[in-house]
Amino acid sequence: MTKDLNTLATALYVKVDDLLKASPGLAPWRPKAGIAPTLSDAELVTLAVMAVLLGFVSERRRLRYAHAELGGMFPYLPGQSGYGKRLRKASGLVLHVIRVLAVDTSLWSDEVWVADSTPVECGRSRETARRSDLAGWAEYGYCASHSRYFWGLRLHLVCTLGGLPVLFALTGAKADERGTLVAMLDAAPEVVAAHPGQSIIADRQYYGRAFERDLTMRGLSLLRPARRGEPERAGARLFKPLRQTIESINQTFKSQLDLERHGARTPAGVIIRVLSRVLALTAVIWHNDAIGQAIKRSLIAYDH
Repeated sequence: MTKDLNTLATALYVKVDDLLKASPGLAPWRPKAGIAPTLSDAELVTLAVMAVLLGFVSERRRLRYAHAELGGMFPYLPGQSGYGKRLRKASGLVLHVIRVLAVDTSLWSDEVWVADSTPVECGRSRETARRSDLAGWAEYGYCASHSRYFWGLRLHLVCTLGGLPVLFALTGAKADERGTLVAMLDAAPEVVAAHPGQSIIADRQYYGRAFERDLTMRGLSLLRPARRGEPERAGARLFKPLRQTIESINQTFKSQLDLERHGARTPAGVIIRVLSRVLALTAVIWHNDAIGQAIKRSLIAYDH
């Protein structure tokens, strides 16, 4: 574990611990009369982020590593089953911490967002698609960027140009991206209200007069490439380099944070493992911004 990761973990633990002291209601519910957990909720969230950054996609391996290398930071570690249950119950806390860290960065005030979605594959065999607990939510879809079919979900993202996640949603593979984006905006009216006149850069599939009218009514302007048969749209010269920015953010999730190697087999498991990856990226950007790093989205100092 690097010194930089140790510093990030310490800063994150202090941030989450202070947050829980100020707002105890954010902690997962547990009976008033009972045994208090030995591993605190702040330690649990910190451990989840460290596991993602260190590249552990197996809970058994991450806990073996933690027992061997992180005993000084985490005096008590639960077993695999206990860790998984605790983490799934902490989904609401993780979601809140993502927002708190994002707001606490200079990137939060960026005037331009990028919107896109990326596949979250959940299985490949027909038997898996038929018998999995994810069946019905996960479904077959097509990824045009990589010209491949997949069975699983889609992670929809609204990020700043620096890669900071602002809004996100997890849907079936065939969910309409335009409807999902509008639903994400409606679910976070305080975010939209805090960014009046925001511009959203998206790909060609985010089209339609009704869709653009919905965004305009929310005080947002859409920039996208023209579809076949359409006249050239404003800002077209910007889209080619920014398209690479969007793909680069998706690739950070896929190659460095192992988004599609989540290994979950239930809806609750997929949700918390995707949230852990969004939190890990947000925490890195938050920490890099705090210490004055030039490239906020760089994970190099933390992933080994």
